[in-house]
Amino acid sequence: MNPSNEAIMSQMMSVSSLNTKIKSLLEATFLHITVEGEVASVTYHNSGHIYFSIKDKESSVKSVMWRSTATKLKFELKKGEHIVVDGSIGVYTPRGEYQLIATKVEPYGKGALALAFEQLKQKLKAKGYFESVRRKSIPKYISKIAIITSSTGAALQDMLKVAKKRWNAVEIVIIDVLVQGEQSSFEIAQGIEYADSLGTDIIVLARGGGSSEDLWAFNEERVADSIFEAVTPVVSAVGHEVDMLISDMVADLRAPTPSAAMEMILPDGDEVLMILNEQEERLKHRIMQILLSQRQEVSSLLEELSRSSIPNRLFVTNKQFENVKNELNTAMGHRLNQLEALTIPHTNRMQEIINFVMIDKSRSLEAILSRLSLLDSSKQIHESWAQVNKDGKKIPLVEIEVGDEFDLVDNSVKLRVRSLKKTPL
Repeated sequence: MNPSNEAIMSQMMSVSSLNTKIKSLLEATFLHITVEGEVASVTYHNSGHIYFSIKDKESSVKSVMWRSTATKLKFELKKGEHIVVDGSIGVYTPRGEYQLIATKVEPYGKGALALAFEQLKQKLKAKGYFESVRRKSIPKYISKIAIITSSTGAALQDMLKVAKKRWNAVEIVIIDVLVQGEQSSFEIAQGIEYADSLGTDIIVLARGGGSSEDLWAFNEERVADSIFEAVTPVVSAVGHEVDMLISDMVADLRAPTPSAAMEMILPDGDEVLMILNEQEERLKHRIMQILLSQRQEVSSLLEELSRSSIPNRLFVTNKQFENVKNELNTAMGHRLNQLEALTIPHTNRMQEIINFVMIDKSRSLEAILSRLSLLDSSKQIHESWAQVNKDGKKIPLVEIEVGDEFDLVDNSVKLRVRSLKKTPL
C-alpha cells in the first residue's frame, strides 16, 4: 500500500465520529454565549418548546427554548422583534446540525417585563377588556366584601382597620392566596372565581407595594380573564398609586392602595348617621305637613258631609218647604181677599134670591104637606089604632095566634086581651 494512502487511512473517521467531535468542541467552546439579532421565524410547539431563528443582515442561526425555560418567558416572541439571547451551542449529532439553546431571552434595549406588559395590554385592548361600557357599577352600600390577598400581609390589616372605622357593619370574607411567585397568578385567578360564587357585593384584589417582578402576577392574562369574566364588581388595589397594572385596567374600579380601596367603596359611618339624622328631620317635617293637610282636608270633608247628611238636608228642605208654604198661604190669602172683595155684591144678591126662593118654597111645601095630611089614611085612623105588645115586646098583629094573650096600648090605656079568632083580610 502506498505510504500516502496509509497516512490518509489513519486520519479517516466516520460521520458520526466527526459530528461527535464537533459536538464536543462546540459545546465546550460555546458553553455560555450572548447573541443579539432579529427574530426570523418562531413556532410555539404543542410540547411547550419554542423553536425560532434569529438573523442579522448576513446570516441566521436556529434556536430553541425548552419547555422548562419557556414557561418563564414573560413576553411573546414575534417575527421581526429585536432580541438578546443568552444560552449555549448544542449539536444534534444525527444530522450534524447545531443550534442555539436559549436559557434567557430579553427584548433589545428594554426589559422583558415591559415588553410583555405592552403585548398583553394591546391584546386585551383588542378584546375589549378596557371598554368603559362593560365596567360594572359599584354598589353604594355594601354589606359583604370578598378580599383576595395574602392573609399574612400588612395590606390586609390596614384594610380591616379602615373597614372597622368607616363601616363596621360590613361582612368581610378573606380569601388567602399567594400574591408573589410563579404560582401566584394561578391562585389569584382561582380566588377570583371562588369569590364570584359567594354572592358578595364586591371583590377586592389587594397587595402591598413591591418591585415590578413582585407585582407581576397581577399582569398575567389568566388574572385579567378572571376579572373580566366575574359577575361581581372587582376592585384592583395593588401596589402604590404609581404602579399601573393589567388588573387595574380590567377591573371595574382601580384604587391607588389597598387602604384607599376600602375608603372608596365603604361609606363613612359618621357621615351616614349625619345624613340619616337630616333625612329623619326632613321626613318628620314632611309627615307633619302631610298630617296637617290631611286633618284640614278631613275637617272640610266632615263639614261637607254634615251639610250633605240626610237629616240636615231634610231640615233644609223642610225649612224651604215651610217658607214656600207660608209664601203660598200668604199669596192665596191675598188672592182670596181680592176675590172675596169682588164677589161680596154678587154674594149678597144671591143670598137675597136664595132667601126669597126658600121662603117661597117653604110656603109651598107647607101647603102640600097640609093637603097630604088630609089625604093620609094612617092619619085618619090613627086615633082608633093601638100598639100590640106580647111578652113586653112590640109585635105585628099578624103574629098573634088564636088563644094568645097580649096587650093593646094607645096613648091613654093598656088592655090585657086574648085572641078568640084570627081571620086574614
